[in-house]
Amino acid sequence: MLEDYLPWIVIGAAALVVVLVMWTTKRNATRSTTVLRRRRGRPGRAQFGAGERDRALRRAAVVVNPTKFADLPMIRERITSTCHANGWGDPLFYETTVQDPGTGQAQRAVAEGANVVCSLGGDGTVRAVARALIGSETPLGILPAGTGNLLARNLDLPVDALDEAVRVALSGRNRRIDVGELVIGEMDAHGDPVEGTELVTEQFLVMGGIGLDALIMGGTNEALKQRVGWAAYLLSGAKHLVSPEFRAQVRLDSEPEFKRRARTVVIGNCGRLLGGLVLMPDARVDDERLDVVIASPRGFVGWAPVIARVLTRQRKGHATLDHKVCREIRVRIDRPVPVQVDGDVVGQATEINSSVRPAALTVRVPIA
Repeated sequence: MLEDYLPWIVIGAAALVVVLVMWTTKRNATRSTTVLRRRRGRPGRAQFGAGERDRALRRAAVVVNPTKFADLPMIRERITSTCHANGWGDPLFYETTVQDPGTGQAQRAVAEGANVVCSLGGDGTVRAVARALIGSETPLGILPAGTGNLLARNLDLPVDALDEAVRVALSGRNRRIDVGELVIGEMDAHGDPVEGTELVTEQFLVMGGIGLDALIMGGTNEALKQRVGWAAYLLSGAKHLVSPEFRAQVRLDSEPEFKRRARTVVIGNCGRLLGGLVLMPDARVDDERLDVVIASPRGFVGWAPVIARVLTRQRKGHATLDHKVCREIRVRIDRPVPVQVDGDVVGQATEINSSVRPAALTVRVPIA
């Protein structure tokens, strides 16, 4: 009887041996692969070369105005240490020049893969760096080192604490803000330059203007500003307080044009000034509109209600002070008058056209 089933028993035993051999082979192969993987695990941090380590970490670029610092190497060391402490690689540093106040340097930083581009200087450096980042996804980090630092103040950024400002630039939240655009020169009805003229386009993040404000900025003594800070603007303002009036024709959006005798027309993307003063109480950097102040006081006495309005932060002040809100503005005047953007005088003009570019720039701000 056993002889009848013996062949099947042999075949079954052979099949069982084959299965056991295959299972054992597969298990040993898996163990070998696991051990090999463990042995070939990610190299320790010390085994990376400098280039590999830098590629693995995020990097910040810093566009610095060297004229703002007596000991620039020490500033660089502080920024580098803060970057390392926050898990970032060595920062890239670029210095501004008279010929290029920051735009070209910021463009190179983006091309070289910077995760955030920081401006280290005053409002002029901020504006120049921002110009390269407008319309992109690369965020702007603001490291205030100027006299006014008006954009930083309007965004509630650290103004007198460099290390904290660097930390915000590295780990703060992204906020989209508007950008003001100002075109200097005479335009025809189609927006083209009048024959024989040239249009110059500038961007501003805080304010642009024509008249008294530009005279004050252009007349401020740089040496005095370095010694006494923003008080130098007050001295320049007192000197130009009774600057000549000009006749202005103003058009807001598609509204009818109106005329004013004015000493200044200020166009704001935000409204906070130095010393806690607020020129445009309702202005916000992300409200997709521009705030406009047209001041036409007569003599020293005429400035009293204007000053009172700024001190009390009231939107309404006096018949000689208009406050408007718009998305576009055109100002034509009867004679050439200085023009400024974010504190930099950019020439003289008899016409300016300004508009808002909503949410055109990403800025790093503190996490709320």
